[in-house]
Amino acid sequence: MHYPTPRVRIRHWPVSLSWRERSCPLTIRLVGRDDPGGHQESREQLVSYASRLLDDELAVGTAGNLSVRSQDQVLITPSAVPCRRLEAADICVVGLDGALISGTAEPSSETPMHLAVYASTPARAVVHTHSPEVVALSAVCDELPAVHYAICGLGGPVRVARYARFGSSELARGAVAALSGRTAAILGNHGAICYGAGLAEAYDRALLLEWLARVHRLACSRGEPRILTDAELDEVAVEMRRRRYGR
Repeated sequence: MHYPTPRVRIRHWPVSLSWRERSCPLTIRLVGRDDPGGHQESREQLVSYASRLLDDELAVGTAGNLSVRSQDQVLITPSAVPCRRLEAADICVVGLDGALISGTAEPSSETPMHLAVYASTPARAVVHTHSPEVVALSAVCDELPAVHYAICGLGGPVRVARYARFGSSELARGAVAALSGRTAAILGNHGAICYGAGLAEAYDRALLLEWLARVHRLACSRGEPRILTDAELDEVAVEMRRRRYGR
């Protein structure tokens, strides 16, 4: 009996396949000329979210930066390239030691801070913003208190790290210290940094942080805010885990 040969559509000749891709032929992802180094999807995702930084008013001009980790490499947005003009080919790839692996531009000046976060947390993506509500709060407060239970999604009240120059090792150390037990931190007179298991999660946390800072400002404009207690936050955290929120 003659069996028809299955038809397979291939966009480009394969260059390399991971062991997982080889073991699951129905979900094979080919790496080809449009995917140098196997990072095309991550590059495009970084470009898309970089544009959103402006749309969501989390940054202006060339401010703000994003990165994703892929095993022992980090893909990060370049320095001084306007978000609206960013293309996939502009994304830089660096090693965990900061050494440039590929890229036509200089990596973000905040690369040391991103790498410090990857070294000290389980982060797979990092988002650094200059959102106005957060920056304003950082200039007058040492912490964003629990004005709303949604702050449990960031691990609790968000600390404000002491001011340090952008791109400095002092800023990286301060950010890591402020992130202890948290997934977001505020950088004094500067902005914020959030991380997550992926770029979407890290970005959503940046949006949540900006919203909470705005709620705090509005509450303060009406009087002395009532801050949720640790016991109340613990109760929320338990219920969130029970309902598997965020998973």
